[in-house]
Amino acid sequence: MKAPKDADRAVRTVGIVGAGAMGGGIAQVAAETGFDVLLYDVEERLLERALSGISRNMDRRKARDGPGADEKKTALARIRPAPDLSDLRAADFVIEAVVENLREKSEIFRKLNAIAPAGVVLASNTSSIPIASLGEASGRPDLVIGMHFMNPAPVMALVEVIRSPATSERALERTMELARDMGKTPIDVNDSPGFVSNRILIPMINEAVYCLMENVAAPEAIDSIMKLGMKHPIGPLALADLIGLDVCLDIMEVLHAGLGDSKYRPCPLLREMVESGRLGRKSGRGFYEYPPRGPA
Repeated sequence: MKAPKDADRAVRTVGIVGAGAMGGGIAQVAAETGFDVLLYDVEERLLERALSGISRNMDRRKARDGPGADEKKTALARIRPAPDLSDLRAADFVIEAVVENLREKSEIFRKLNAIAPAGVVLASNTSSIPIASLGEASGRPDLVIGMHFMNPAPVMALVEVIRSPATSERALERTMELARDMGKTPIDVNDSPGFVSNRILIPMINEAVYCLMENVAAPEAIDSIMKLGMKHPIGPLALADLIGLDVCLDIMEVLHAGLGDSKYRPCPLLREMVESGRLGRKSGRGFYEYPPRGPA
């Protein structure tokens, strides 16, 4: 990725809350496109793990077609661990990327409102939770917006930008500009449970789980049909393993509660697998089994 040439862009430093797979991926994208990054998580070891993961991702890209050693060193130097959430007061724009839970996200937004300077936009990488709820919790609803990166963030071009009825045009413009400066394609949608991407994608995955539960076909057959017949690059069950079955269940719960339609009822097999700890790649076993690997 190449940084934009415009030196007068409004955002120079991006604060990121959460150093998991999505937070780390967003940090990598921002650093590779010339932004300074303040990366926060609750434990130092999580920050260290995220930086190691970003370094490995850059190495893989270098081996394929990506940045040279100097570019990698420069990008990594732009990412500064933030051991305390208050360190993010130096950010021009903040992106929250913590667990998909309304209570936890709302608490983060309440804290960020007290930390971030007036006028700073607070974005959430939520994949399903209504932005209006987070805006209400923040105390600055006009400056709260959804900035939903696809997984993996360094690879996928789309950023779903979600505005609630209270989100200001200024916040929308600032977010669209930031996404473009990160080399992404932002698409503006209105606030609704699951937005567009996951309102379509996760029920499809849920229906694939029903096909498995009802013994319509084996996992490999279900995935092969969607890949060969619908040109999907990865089957729905393998994709669920990649996303995390717990995340898929959380999103289905949000859709079911928010839209009130029985067609969004989570498949009992999906719930059973999550309760038994079969979460997909992250746990080593989901619809498929995965060999042990080093820290994510």
